[in-house]
Amino acid sequence: MKKTEKYFLLVSLLICAIVGMMFVPAIPQDAAYHNFADKRTIFGLANFMDVISNIPFVLVGFFGLVFCLKKIFRKENILIFISYAVFFLGVFLTGFGSAFYHLDPSTPTLVWDRLPMTIAFTAFFSAIVSERVGKKLGIGLLIPLLAIGVGSIAYWYVSECYGAGDLRPYALVQFVPLTFIPIIILLFPSKFTRGKDLIYVVGFYGLSKIFEAFDKQIFHLFGGIVSGHTLKHFAAALAVYFLLLMLRKRKQIEL
Repeated sequence: MKKTEKYFLLVSLLICAIVGMMFVPAIPQDAAYHNFADKRTIFGLANFMDVISNIPFVLVGFFGLVFCLKKIFRKENILIFISYAVFFLGVFLTGFGSAFYHLDPSTPTLVWDRLPMTIAFTAFFSAIVSERVGKKLGIGLLIPLLAIGVGSIAYWYVSECYGAGDLRPYALVQFVPLTFIPIIILLFPSKFTRGKDLIYVVGFYGLSKIFEAFDKQIFHLFGGIVSGHTLKHFAAALAVYFLLLMLRKRKQIEL
């Protein structure tokens, strides 16, 4: 497939996703979403396990950000590592935002959980485009994607305040990167070694979504020791950890 055909395919899929979402009814925030299985207070900290399980995000986000900044200062693939630096910053902030949310789960506090996650999603997509499709295209998309992501959170929250909550733009911001990244990986060969390591990243992230979906069932299965949502945090942090390992170990392919 020629490059122009690949670009046409991606643009066509993007248009279909946006148009398709327009035909979906408004999606309000389900109040039951905040009803997590593990509500234990330990050491005076409410929802203890769901709060402290965000520590891995802070750690891997911090070390990833430091690694990327070193690469930028050394002028090694600056355009790519700028996007990855923003990604790890988003992960780092997610640790704090998610912990804050789980202290008192509600729609207003959920904003501070989803906002840094959106930064991470959009920056990761920018990084993949930079290293697979084109550096200038990827870095050129970074600011617009971040603006769209932040805008989707603002739109959702304002719509909730007016009693007509609508998560569609936020859902699209999540859906497009998660759907397009595997397609881009298949269509555009990597310019770096260890590209297959992304299997671990995708695998652990997929596992985190499964844990999230079966929060209460896992909590009961393990006799109230650990919940699915707590395991979700650990699995998602492991996905980021394997991404950092890949970035540390890989080498650029000489063409």
